[in-house]
Order: sequence, then C-alpha cells, then structure tokens
Amino acid sequence: MSNHPLIVGIGELLWDRLPTGNRIGGAPANVVYHASNLGADGYVISAVGKDKLGDDILKEISRTKLHACIEQVDYPTGTVHVSLSGGMPEYNIVEDVAWDYIPLTDNALTLVKKADAVCYGTICSRNDVSHNTIMTLLKHTNPSSLRLFDINIRNGYYSKELITELLTFANIFKINKDEAIVLKSMLDADISDDELCRIFLEKYNLKYIIFTDGGRSSTIYSQSEKSEIKTPPVNIVDTIGAGDAFSGAFLYSTLLGMSLEESHKMAVNISAFVCSQSGAWPAYPKVIENYLK
Repeated sequence: MSNHPLIVGIGELLWDRLPTGNRIGGAPANVVYHASNLGADGYVISAVGKDKLGDDILKEISRTKLHACIEQVDYPTGTVHVSLSGGMPEYNIVEDVAWDYIPLTDNALTLVKKADAVCYGTICSRNDVSHNTIMTLLKHTNPSSLRLFDINIRNGYYSKELITELLTFANIFKINKDEAIVLKSMLDADISDDELCRIFLEKYNLKYIIFTDGGRSSTIYSQSEKSEIKTPPVNIVDTIGAGDAFSGAFLYSTLLGMSLEESHKMAVNISAFVCSQSGAWPAYPKVIENYLK
C-alpha cells in the first residue's frame, strides 16, 4: 500500500452556518479532509450550486490538500444552520439543495474503481437522484477497498430499509451511542451495545465496527479483536466534525498497515484535536505528530 492511499468521500458538501460564521462541512467531505491532512490522497464526490456559496466552496477546497470531483448544478449550495450548547451542535439541514442532486459522472466512476477506501452515510440518500448516484458508485467500487458506512442519523433521513441497503456494500460500520438506541428499536431487541455491535459484525461479515460513546470512550471490533480506549480530556471548543476526523484517521492508518490498536489510538487523538478547534475543517499544525502520541 502506498503512503498516500486514495480515499474518497461520497455525499453532502455544504456550509455549516455557525454563530462565528460559515464553515465548510459535510460528513464524507470531512472524513477525506482529515485523511488528506494526514497524508492520504483525498477526493470528495459531491455537488454545489452555480452560486457564490458554491464558488466559495470550490475556492476553499483549492486551498486545502483535498481534490474535488464536484459538479455545479441548478440548485442552491447546501447550508446547515448550527446552534451550539456547551460545544455540542444541533443541526437544521436545509433541503432541496445541490448535494441532493449529485450527478453520476465518468470521473466519479473512475475514482471509486481505483479507490483504496470510500466513505458514505445515510443523509445524502434523502433524495432519489443522489441516492441512485451513490448506489451506482458503490456497485462499481474496488472490491478490495475499505468501505466505511457512517450511519450519521440526522433529521429522520433514514429508514431500516435504507440502512440495510447501504450496509450490504460496507465492510466498516460506524455508529454512536444514540444511533445504537435507534438500531435496537428497529431490531426490537433489548440487548447491550456490545451485543448489538457483535450482531452487526457477524451478520454483515464486517472487517470492523466502530462504536463511539461521546466523551466517555470508543470501541472498535474486528472478527478477532476488540480495542477500547477512553476519550482523553480536552478543552472542547465544539465537537463538529470530530467523529468524521476519527473515521478519516482510522481509514488512513489502517490502509498504512497499522494494527487495530495503533489505528484506534490515532483516530482518538485526531478526534480530540478537532474538538479543541472550531468547525469541521480546522487548520492542522505543522507538527501533527504531537497529536498522535
């Protein structure tokens, strides 16, 4: 594996409208932003509008290490109104925007066919156009790639049928404590979080399942191992994008051949760093190694 694995994020791309101003975001884009800052060759597949906000996103991306496979379409660029309470965000996601209409392109198909990893979630499937694009791209993804499905439940943009459909393409499944409650309800199962994770690990023959419990801990299961790490103390500015940073760091380090424990540790530390910054795309320090110890 190259020291610069190709990692592709498929899905929403938008402006988070924070009390402090607009910040670029969108879960799959966040994942590859962080992976690219660690050394991956990161691409985002999405859509923005033919408007100033869309132009601004493209300019912002051009100043990062990310590469873009982004179409400009005849819908407004996506925005999310974010309010913060004790650093914890609440989201009001605007509907019928550009990333609801991601077109299927030859460039996107070429990317996923050679990708070492792809990541995606449920939100971008709220509209049939983007859902169909995502499904086609997943069907053409390199069979040997890592395929991370972060369920990322928001605003009711999910169903049991959609989650099941998207899981069939995944070999890594990421959920948090609150999402585990939703999944147990769907299964009508009164079981522990540990039992839930092991059920999904076996049922879908996953390489890994990632379970995060906010400020308490995170646990990663494989078919033969289990790694649990307590969340380190951090002066939280906000938690926006912290889970996506975890995913980006985990994909990157796993593709480099690090052990489960090593990859987990890197993911936890990068996530903690992001919590100490504002917004989903903080500037990385020149000596990032200080955050990986």
